[in-house]
Amino acid sequence: MKKVLVTGADGFIGSHLTEELLKRGYGVRAFVYYNSFNSWGWLDTLPKEIKEQIEVFSGDIRDPNGVRKAMKNIEEVYHLAALIAIPFSYHSPDAYVDTNIKGTLNVLQGARNSKISRILITSTSEVYGSAQYVPIDERHPLQGQSPYSATKIGADRLAESFYKSFEMPITIVRPFNTYGPRQSARAVIPTIIMQLLAGMEEIKLGSLTPTRDFNYVKDTVNGFIEIAQCQNTIGEEINIASGKEITIGQLAQELIRQINPKAQIRCDEERLRPQNSEVTRLLGSNQKITTLTKWQPLYSFEEGLKETIQWMGSHLNNYKSDRYNI
Repeated sequence: MKKVLVTGADGFIGSHLTEELLKRGYGVRAFVYYNSFNSWGWLDTLPKEIKEQIEVFSGDIRDPNGVRKAMKNIEEVYHLAALIAIPFSYHSPDAYVDTNIKGTLNVLQGARNSKISRILITSTSEVYGSAQYVPIDERHPLQGQSPYSATKIGADRLAESFYKSFEMPITIVRPFNTYGPRQSARAVIPTIIMQLLAGMEEIKLGSLTPTRDFNYVKDTVNGFIEIAQCQNTIGEEINIASGKEITIGQLAQELIRQINPKAQIRCDEERLRPQNSEVTRLLGSNQKITTLTKWQPLYSFEEGLKETIQWMGSHLNNYKSDRYNI
């Protein structure tokens, strides 16, 4: 049994990745954020028979000693732990530097001192900023249009330097806009669904014109695993993208059509990003991942939305529909 470490396993993508790795027969050590409530985040919602298979390690990605300890006897590392909310990064950038940059450095240093066969560092499509050309491939310039994206760029370049300096088996994985069950309300799709399912007929959103390349979480997770299984991906930066785009306004109208056709959209100024910080267009190229690996997206946008709506409908108590979640 291959033993792997997933950092950020308590989060949205991390919990799905942990679940899928277990289904495929991996031994998973799940690095979760230590807290006095002994909460394992979204892992707490998994069936008992799945949770019993997980080796949970509570720690803090900002602490090098804990990260080093978590890597003992590990063969592969999937590093997903990060602060990701863009609005929160505007007023708490120090926390993003400590978590996203220093946290990634701790993972890289810990892996360097261990016999790790594969290290996947999670990036984000936000590092590209507004598209200078489409589809956005891995050669697109990087643009720090928010403190969040700037810290992820810093983490990516650190990972690149460890690959080149120490010949470590590192791949930078760059998912575009992932959505699905368990996503927090700070993201646009759960924000819209949450308000609609709560019966609100005035849906509050920020800008409606930006486009995004949405990917269902199970496709994103499969992308991580396919990348880890391929030796030709070492030393590469690889997008996980659908190759399709939709405006936020079009997305909102589709969800309104499916859930409550009477609802209307209202622009809420509190939800608008600063003008030069807003990423106006994201449309990714998946040519590299489909060339190097066997990965192909298996879920249509309609199928993914349907599963997300169904899941959120039975978990509304996990969301605060009357508040703006940053």
